[in-house]
Amino acid sequence: MSEPKVWLITGTSTGLGRALAEAVVASGDRVVATARDVDSVKDLADKAAGQVHAARLDVTDSASIAAAVESAISAYGQIDVLVNNAGHGLIGAAEELSDEQTRSVLETNVFGVLAVTRAVLPHMRERRRGHIVQMSSVGGVVANPGHAIYNTSKFALEGMSEALAGEVAPLGIRVSIIEPGPFRTDFLGRSMAFAEPIADYQDTAAGIVRQNFARNDGNQPNDPVKAAAAIVRLVNTPDGPLRLPLGPEAVGRIREKLTKQLADLQEWEAVSLDTRF
Repeated sequence: MSEPKVWLITGTSTGLGRALAEAVVASGDRVVATARDVDSVKDLADKAAGQVHAARLDVTDSASIAAAVESAISAYGQIDVLVNNAGHGLIGAAEELSDEQTRSVLETNVFGVLAVTRAVLPHMRERRRGHIVQMSSVGGVVANPGHAIYNTSKFALEGMSEALAGEVAPLGIRVSIIEPGPFRTDFLGRSMAFAEPIADYQDTAAGIVRQNFARNDGNQPNDPVKAAAAIVRLVNTPDGPLRLPLGPEAVGRIREKLTKQLADLQEWEAVSLDTRF
């Protein structure tokens, strides 16, 4: 029987992070459950004594990150799987976004992920093994008008993670990018911020996204428990793919985009190739 893995998961207070922590415990592995408010994850540790270690982690605070990683190593001696799950959204057309709102999303969804990853990598490099799971989104592949800065953050995460995968593969470390569609979490509620609207965008695609997201909060069609099970399965599959879309909406929208992108590439290939001196 293989030794239980140790997972460090950011943002486990609610949503996919919480569902994943519970799935990992059910699989027999151990979890370092982290959140900005450590009290919000202590119930996980209480319900699974010995399998869950609760730690405070704010991905925008370097001291907090270092302390959480040190706490994980002290508790279990290793980190086998890092899941960068913490993040939030921001609804608004690009023109509607304030600098402060824009930077807040990027600090959490991009710079925070990079900071946590860099803090854990020395430990994984030393052991020549590990797995980094990046929680992206269908919005990391297909952009929605009205969700521009969130898409910016997830597109950046995808590029960073794809490059990272090539950098660490020779060191025995895997990278996986998860691309969920709409799952029934509080992402559209507590985890979503809204820009101050401009009237001209009210009836455009950007305005419609604002209305749709508010209407769909709590009514998303996909089950976080099934997403968590899929992620656990991927981590336990040695030859799993770099990217894993989750949910019919994600698969459909990504396939539609890639099909159109390939068709455009073929249609304009002669123009694209005619660039030599």
